[in-house]
Amino acid sequence: MTRYAIDRAHNTLTAQWSTGIGDTTTVVARLTHDQLPHDTRRLAAELAHLSHLCWRSYTHPAGTADRHGPHSAGLHRQQERDAFDKILPALVATARRADQAAPTKVERAAHAIARTLRQFGAARLTTRVTTEVAAELAAIEQAERGDLSERAQQAVILSREDASPLQISQADRLLHDDPFGSRALFTEVDPTAAAIAAAHWFHAAVTVTARHTGLHPSQVVGGAEQPDKPLAVESLTDVIIAIAAGARARYVVMPLIRNALHVADGYLRGILEVQHRITAAQELIHIAHPDLDLGPDSIHLPLTSLNPARPAPDLLDNLLYGVQTCWRLYQHHSDLGHPQPEAARQDEVRQAFLGAVREEAASWSERLL
Repeated sequence: MTRYAIDRAHNTLTAQWSTGIGDTTTVVARLTHDQLPHDTRRLAAELAHLSHLCWRSYTHPAGTADRHGPHSAGLHRQQERDAFDKILPALVATARRADQAAPTKVERAAHAIARTLRQFGAARLTTRVTTEVAAELAAIEQAERGDLSERAQQAVILSREDASPLQISQADRLLHDDPFGSRALFTEVDPTAAAIAAAHWFHAAVTVTARHTGLHPSQVVGGAEQPDKPLAVESLTDVIIAIAAGARARYVVMPLIRNALHVADGYLRGILEVQHRITAAQELIHIAHPDLDLGPDSIHLPLTSLNPARPAPDLLDNLLYGVQTCWRLYQHHSDLGHPQPEAARQDEVRQAFLGAVREEAASWSERLL
């Protein structure tokens, strides 16, 4: 989402959004000295709130809702998305409209901005803000079409409940060029789509490494444990088990991300996953560590293996780290008997690994989407 702020040094209203490798900012409007700081900050906050609500229609599209029909989440999401057409007319309306006349959060947010603009009574400011909001809506619509260029690039840090086939194919091409992950993967592609493609390539890397080292795939995955991310192996294990059983990468990754997004919203989807985690915690207490005096209240039970605040980028990070782990294991077993390998041999081993991974990924390309 776009964040808005007041630049006190230049007395301007600014817009700022992420590009995947840092933020960019632009001036929305120049303010006048008779506009009180409290009022201008309120306008910035209201614009940021509207942006948040509108981008949620992108990250939580109506088609991915569990239920549809009257009073359902699917209908509510569709109503919020349909309200986009009413935002700009609300900003330029001269007559005040009551909140109760606006059935959606998006419309109410637009009316709040309109009231603030009318309070300022500055036609130029209203024009600049309306132009800014129009650009934000156009960026969201562009992202929905799978084009994350220009302002729509801010979608590269968002976790979406759906993924564009166009974006998945783009991520797959980028990973073919560099299975370890290039900068473009983080700055040009939706992270949910990138995670789907990365799951496919991680499975290929695990398969190649297991075949080369003689290790079981679970042993290869187990080597991907990160000290600062203790749940990384859990998410990678879930991916490998499901894909090895014949599931497509898309249908493996999407439930992981959606469940984490539900946790971020403050609720759990279903109880089977919770029951599984509780059982695992009880086994940890009574079987793995019977000598420790651990009670139920002393166990911290994670509700998801991903960071709920950024599940898609988090999973993408895990998967690319997993590919790196596969390479290290492959390299280690290739270097046995060569205590001081030459640079030329290192490059030869690396190219052999990458070539084998590309070949393996191509042989299962039908499982990507």
